[in-house]
Amino acid sequence: MIINKDTLELNPKIFARNFIRNFLKTESSSGLLLIIFSILAIILSNSDYSNYYYSLKNTYLAIEFDNFLLKETIHHWVNDGLMAIFFLVIGLELKREMINGQLSSVSKVMLPGIAAVGGMVAPALVYLFINYEEPLATSGWAIPTATDIAFSLAVLAVLGNRVPVSLKIFLLSLAIIDDLGAVLVIAIYYTSEISYTYLLYASGVFILLMILNLLSVRIISIYIFGGIFLWYFILHSGIHTTIAGVILAATIPFSVKKSNHSPLRYLEEKLHTFSGFIILPLFAFFNADIDLASINVSSLGNPVPLGIMLGLLIGKPIGISVLTYLSVKTKICNLPSNITMYDIIGVSFLCGIGFTMSLFINTLAFDQSVSAVYFGQEYSKTGIFFGSILSGIIGYIILKVRLKTEENITKEKEPNANKE
Repeated sequence: MIINKDTLELNPKIFARNFIRNFLKTESSSGLLLIIFSILAIILSNSDYSNYYYSLKNTYLAIEFDNFLLKETIHHWVNDGLMAIFFLVIGLELKREMINGQLSSVSKVMLPGIAAVGGMVAPALVYLFINYEEPLATSGWAIPTATDIAFSLAVLAVLGNRVPVSLKIFLLSLAIIDDLGAVLVIAIYYTSEISYTYLLYASGVFILLMILNLLSVRIISIYIFGGIFLWYFILHSGIHTTIAGVILAATIPFSVKKSNHSPLRYLEEKLHTFSGFIILPLFAFFNADIDLASINVSSLGNPVPLGIMLGLLIGKPIGISVLTYLSVKTKICNLPSNITMYDIIGVSFLCGIGFTMSLFINTLAFDQSVSAVYFGQEYSKTGIFFGSILSGIIGYIILKVRLKTEENITKEKEPNANKE
């Protein structure tokens, strides 16, 4: 962006407005904000102001009218409420690509699904192999299986617009399927009690919204209204509410007969900026409060953090890359356009960024008993921290080198083309 000094002095409001507009249009800005708010959370939670930080995080907000009361902390409103909207946006993007985009063929849909399976199974096996002699530690097997969508996409966004759209979609699809798998694991393995009554209510709302879709009803407010009930029922069912966003996205009409208007595209466009510049930074701020005192290299000798770190750093790339390679080699699937196995390897390391999702599963995997603390929460954060950071750095370097190499090849071809 070219800045004219005279314009800045005479019209500072115009300059500020143009700067904000360009900032919002820059894809990497969302990733930058995410990283900034994560660092801010780590600093505040480990400083003299930590009491104020945790006081804000644990402040209760309530919705109350007549006999209805829904009371949660700000932390839970962000994780269970705002993140459901984020997953709604993710679901809308995925549905659009499946109908009329990079995932519109069966082979392209299968590829991220197969990769996600490898990305979950391999880290779990690595963790269990290291912890097989520690029965108390085996409950943490799912900690390295999940991908933090927010952080992995942030690293990819920092690389800029040179990243192929098809690679972004592959990572997005893989991470969504991966996290949906993690949600199922939480629901089946870590959920102590599931309310099938509320699940039945949620199923009823979903079926009703799908009927409206089939009838070509395009009033978005109706779907949003139904989505609120869907979210509420899933919240009380014992299953994580983020799945409500994905389910709701499946019901939003992509197109309507005899009309060019697409409710899905409209809603996606309206929510995209809010999701990237409000929801994700808030999510990072209230979830990246890692206790630096518990993070040290010596604690990696404990089997739990070692298993988590190697699960994220080695298990994820091996599982994703190997199954992707085999599925392509056997012609079960095809690589998306403009993507090579080198790109897949880079993305597979980005999927090793566990952070918030791993921290969340960690709280479910271990209780607060002395033995569990020794094997779990106090030490596992070290494995999550080192595994995620190293995975992100390696993935970034691999993709950065790949983009730089491609850029140099393009520059070499341009002079030859001009000569011809």
